[in-house]
Amino acid sequence: MNTTVNTALTIAAAAWGAGAGFLLGRPRYRLSVEPGQPWRTACPSGHPFGGWPGAARCRACGGAPDHGSPLTAVLVTALVCAALAAVTGPRPELAAWLLLAPFAVLLSLVDLTVRRLPDVLTLPLAGAAAVLLGLAALLPGHAGSWTTALLGGLALGGGYFVLFLINPAGMGFGDVKLALGLGLALGWYGWAVLMAGALLGLVLGAVYGIGLVVFRRASRTTAFPLGPFMIAGAFGGLLLAGHGLGG
Repeated sequence: MNTTVNTALTIAAAAWGAGAGFLLGRPRYRLSVEPGQPWRTACPSGHPFGGWPGAARCRACGGAPDHGSPLTAVLVTALVCAALAAVTGPRPELAAWLLLAPFAVLLSLVDLTVRRLPDVLTLPLAGAAAVLLGLAALLPGHAGSWTTALLGGLALGGGYFVLFLINPAGMGFGDVKLALGLGLALGWYGWAVLMAGALLGLVLGAVYGIGLVVFRRASRTTAFPLGPFMIAGAFGGLLLAGHGLGG
């Protein structure tokens, strides 16, 4: 029975992720602007482009921004949601992961496009994580601690704030704000998961940076988006928690 339930949950989560990923095209286009610039309100041809969820293709002219294939967001979000459902199972916190995952994918896509983590995503992500996990903690069958989640958010955010003070040229303040939400998610399962997810994110970022230097795609002082690697590390930490790392 448990296997049947988990399989059904995984399939449903993948479908949810695919649908949510399809709706990321428009917000990705609108938010992918340089710091200091207003959010886009028109398609590349100048037609009004309002609203947030939805495809990036303009209904008036059929044009679409050149931000990569929309299938990327669909596939990535579907895979992330399916994996989270597979390891979490029918626990209350799964609802939180499935609601937060599309926003994490959107943050990664925007950061990869313009090296920016907008406050309109990072701060609500942290607030939503706190609220959703607080609600999950009220339900039977959860496997985490809301108190540790809150402390984890403060700890990871504080750690990244120290790194920002040490090297502000190599890390944006958006990374610090993102760390608050990721720390909440990782801290839900305990300090071991928090440390594993945080370390994994830093290692992935370091490997990417070293690869750029080795293949002469960048110099040692070249800045690159860290957000996607922080998010990937947190995702890895949650998967490890599903396999018993958090105890």
